[in-house]
Amino acid sequence: MFSLRYLLIMLTAIGLLPLALLGAWSIHTAGEYQEREQERLMLDLARALSSAADAELDGAVAMLTTLGRSDALQDGDLRIFYDAARTLAKAQSDWLGVILTDGTGKVLFRTMDPYGAPAGPLADPDSLRQVLAMRQPVVGRIARGARGRSAFPVRVPATGAKGELYTLTAVISPDRMVRLIERQRVPDGAVTTIRDSARAAVARSLDQANRVGAMPSPSLAALMQREGPEGFGETTTTEGQKLLTAYTTLSRYGWAVGVGRPAEEVHAAALDRMGVYGAGIIVSLLGCIALASLLANRLVTTIEALRQNAAALGSGAPLTHTPSSIIEIEKIGKALEQAESQRSAQERERKLLLDSLNQALASHQTALADAREAGRAKDEFLAVLGHELRNPLSPIVTSLDLLDLRDDGASRKERGVMRRQVNHLRRLVDDLLDVSRIISGKLELDARPVNLADVVRHAVAAAPGQQISVSVPDAVWVQGDDSRLTQVLNNLLSNAARFGSSATQVTLSRDDGQARLLVSDNGIGMSGELMARVFEPFHQAPQSLARRTGGLGLGLAIVRKIVDLHGGQVAVRSAGAGAGSQLEVVLPLSTPPDVEHQAAAQPGLTGLRLLLVDDNVDAAAAGAALLELMGHEVRVANTAAAALDAVRRELPEVAILDIGLPDMDGYALAGEIRRLAGGAPLRLVALTGYGQKEDVERAFTANFDLHLTKPATLADLQRATVPMPRGVDV
Repeated sequence: MFSLRYLLIMLTAIGLLPLALLGAWSIHTAGEYQEREQERLMLDLARALSSAADAELDGAVAMLTTLGRSDALQDGDLRIFYDAARTLAKAQSDWLGVILTDGTGKVLFRTMDPYGAPAGPLADPDSLRQVLAMRQPVVGRIARGARGRSAFPVRVPATGAKGELYTLTAVISPDRMVRLIERQRVPDGAVTTIRDSARAAVARSLDQANRVGAMPSPSLAALMQREGPEGFGETTTTEGQKLLTAYTTLSRYGWAVGVGRPAEEVHAAALDRMGVYGAGIIVSLLGCIALASLLANRLVTTIEALRQNAAALGSGAPLTHTPSSIIEIEKIGKALEQAESQRSAQERERKLLLDSLNQALASHQTALADAREAGRAKDEFLAVLGHELRNPLSPIVTSLDLLDLRDDGASRKERGVMRRQVNHLRRLVDDLLDVSRIISGKLELDARPVNLADVVRHAVAAAPGQQISVSVPDAVWVQGDDSRLTQVLNNLLSNAARFGSSATQVTLSRDDGQARLLVSDNGIGMSGELMARVFEPFHQAPQSLARRTGGLGLGLAIVRKIVDLHGGQVAVRSAGAGAGSQLEVVLPLSTPPDVEHQAAAQPGLTGLRLLLVDDNVDAAAAGAALLELMGHEVRVANTAAAALDAVRRELPEVAILDIGLPDMDGYALAGEIRRLAGGAPLRLVALTGYGQKEDVERAFTANFDLHLTKPATLADLQRATVPMPRGVDV
């Protein structure tokens, strides 16, 4: 016989047994779920800390990159750049200093030392070689320097204005990463470590002073080798503490981050769950279905709140905190809140990075606009400079032509000296304007079939006072601009003369579809260093303060650009100082034209009525005297108004007009003279110090028949009186 109580108790026990078994299975399932969540959360924490470390390193890279774009480094002023780097290093609390090395890895300065102090050996030279090879930012390994301080280098490449390669290195204390760890919200008792690309410890939340630079424990090394880029497992620290460790090695700079929690805490949580379950069984025996229903209702409500928070986290909506008396559920809620905090921090960091990028782009656009404005101002300055230099040259050249025509024997030697120096000055002006066109990409060619042999013969014949021997065939045809090719040979001969050649040899030959022009001299020769830079603009051989050789160092730079535009190459050879030099130009051969039209030189006509207009009184007087000596009737006007009065009185046959007149520019004056002529035959010649392509085009647009660039020679004035096809530039 059994009592009702007994039966009820047995029924309750039998009814509770499946629940007990189900509860045990649920506890086990929940434990596995929590372990997976712990693994995921610890991995998320490791990833977040890795991202934060990357952001710190990115910040250092960005500051170094900005420093590398400074004007001082672009101008090669390392002393000023040292001060800027030292100021930047002092502004960063954990930067020990900044190091600048050149493209070979040589230390140029260290802000930890006075400028110019001898440089000691570099720590972690492998990362320096890596950044020089890859030309990308590199973060090196943790190491102890000569002063015993631990630090890691952040290296970025930088380029100077002339393309020279530098490396900027920030030497950063690991304390920066220690503070990064301290700012993270990690579980109590967790051991967090940031390791460099060699897996040496950079920062550690436990025993940092003694563990910096230490390699991972054997168990952690085995776990990382087994699991790959990311993983989770049980490890033992070097202090003997057992941890459940999550790690990631997915940093952009090859660094690794590990987060470990004491294993006993996790196991204690499992024991706590079993105790709670046992108490629940006892309470279930006492309260049975009512308590189970109440607990079920509470569980459902809490889990639904967690689900809603998880969905809100994914969509970016704010979380609603729902407190729970169940520890595991409360931990999950806190983990969601922590994930929300990390997400908000990352959003703020991304916004800051985007703002910084936008500011950098705006600064870049401003710098480009400033550079374009500076280029335009430079072109305008050089054009005005050429005009102002050519204006005083014009009366000098005209006066020399007058003296040559009168042929006073007593002044023949002095006229020769003046002629050579004036030609030299004119060549300097032309070189300045040509190098400006080269830099701005405006140098163009008028290519046509050219007999290079004729160009060589004419250029050598026009080189006064030089001992030059020539060896050329009858014809060597190339496709090119004869005036520019003449300029190439003139510059090569001028270079030989300036540097002491007393016997220059010019040789032209054909070889494998190419024309080879060789200019050899017996002058002072060139060193290897000079040959490497001889074609750079404004570069000259070392010389005394007297500058016996003269020049601006532009001739050979212009030669190289003209030869490049012709599709050829130019090279220099020399056996050294005192052994002379050889400059060789190689151009592709071209087929000769079917019919070669040789235009016979036409002498200037005489007895013409000429009007010469120039506000430079000396230039006008000298030009008029030369034209009258050529047999012409010349009237002179120094203003546009005087010129128009002269045209109204008598229409000239040829009018030579300066462009830069004080009361009306020469283009407008040309239009007025054409209007007054009413269709009568009249030849208009522009005479100006502006000789760029756009100036020539503007002259022909204004109905000029000929464009002359000051200073005009006797041959130029003869062309001005000869009928020629309209649109000629001299």
